[in-house]
Amino acid sequence: QVQLVESGGGLVQAGGSLRLSCAASGPTFGLLARGWFRQAPGKEREFVAAIGWIGGTTNYADSVSGRFTISKDNAKDTVYLQMNSLQPEDTAVYYCAAKMGNIAYLKIEPDYWGQGTQVTVSS
Repeated sequence: QVQLVESGGGLVQAGGSLRLSCAASGPTFGLLARGWFRQAPGKEREFVAAIGWIGGTTNYADSVSGRFTISKDNAKDTVYLQMNSLQPEDTAVYYCAAKMGNIAYLKIEPDYWGQGTQVTVSS
């Protein structure tokens, strides 16, 4: 069974930075797209960023483009989310996700989810 374990969340002041990590384990061969979603209190879960596991193609939500960077380490089977210029509206539980398909399908419905990590940005 595939497992995704996030780490790196926490409390940061507005304008600060955090780096999230998501380590995958289990039968991960075939998980061609990895990414991040977030869910703020009282809101639906939304797409944040994704990366193609083979070619490294990236895709971002408009709300984070230019501030967040997704990257990967294939050898460690880990995906990262570097978050800069954080704002209070970025406060949410951030979830790692993976798909047995390309980024487009990951954005619609991931196959696997992590347990989530809390990111809180104070003003």
